[in-house]
Amino acid sequence: MSADVFSLRHRRAEGATTPLAHWGVNSETGILRDVLVGPIDHLTKILPTNSMNRRLIAQGVELDIAASRSQYQDVLDCFRDAGATVHITPADQDLPLQIWARDGSFMTPWGMIIGQMAQWWRRGEYGPVLDFCAAQSLPIYDKVTAGAFEGGDFMMVAPGSLLLGYSGQRSQGEAAQQIARWFTLEGWDVCFYEFDPYFVHADCTIAMLTDSLAAVCKSVVPKTVMDWLALRGIDCIDVPFEFVGSLGINVVALGNDRVLMPKQSDFLAAQCRALGLTVYDPDVSAITMVGGGIHCMCQPLKRDPL
Repeated sequence: MSADVFSLRHRRAEGATTPLAHWGVNSETGILRDVLVGPIDHLTKILPTNSMNRRLIAQGVELDIAASRSQYQDVLDCFRDAGATVHITPADQDLPLQIWARDGSFMTPWGMIIGQMAQWWRRGEYGPVLDFCAAQSLPIYDKVTAGAFEGGDFMMVAPGSLLLGYSGQRSQGEAAQQIARWFTLEGWDVCFYEFDPYFVHADCTIAMLTDSLAAVCKSVVPKTVMDWLALRGIDCIDVPFEFVGSLGINVVALGNDRVLMPKQSDFLAAQCRALGLTVYDPDVSAITMVGGGIHCMCQPLKRDPL
């Protein structure tokens, strides 16, 4: 039973917001205890969410519904095998892309941030998330109002260090600045990462693997961001550009030197195993063609604090 109390704005305007007692995340790499995964119930076709999807639609490629649902269950099994409790966002028949639970909201030490989706057909995804939070006594830290901002661009790389990405197409700089103001008042350091819209979200080019190790496509990520990571003692595995398009960096740290990644991340999987990490790598090829990967599918709700 949660010891927290649901509210629509837990954030204190002057900062020093009280961390949650039950829920909460202060990093990308603490041991994952609870995770929110988007439902797959109404995912029946490829939608034009990005350039890759539009190309597939033009080529007449169709979603393999049976395969995508089977692979979805495989991902849930990996989370459970790793000891995480899986929660599913309430399904809504008018929201076919709810499976990407990371996009519309993102967790903090003080509650959930309700983001703002750039594409009109996804903006309603905040509703079922609010319903879930209310039912689970999970407070809302605050709501993004300055522009579009999506969770694939929000990374707490370490306690006190926040990376905010934006391309101007999905997440926007104005919204990143709004979130940065909130976190600065909480005593956090913020790094901005502007990237080309081709990459959709920052989590296609950067991912935390352990407390001190990240996967990064160094040919894409600017030196300012690389230097910021280095100052925080974070080493980086350089993932070649060729693996970015297949979502080879879109991975989830499970904590305790364990990582969940798609089967097509074979380059990164080999690097991680060589370093002694445990790798879960289910096949999600039928899902990724819809425009997202394993990291996009889930929203950590509770991690052991670092």
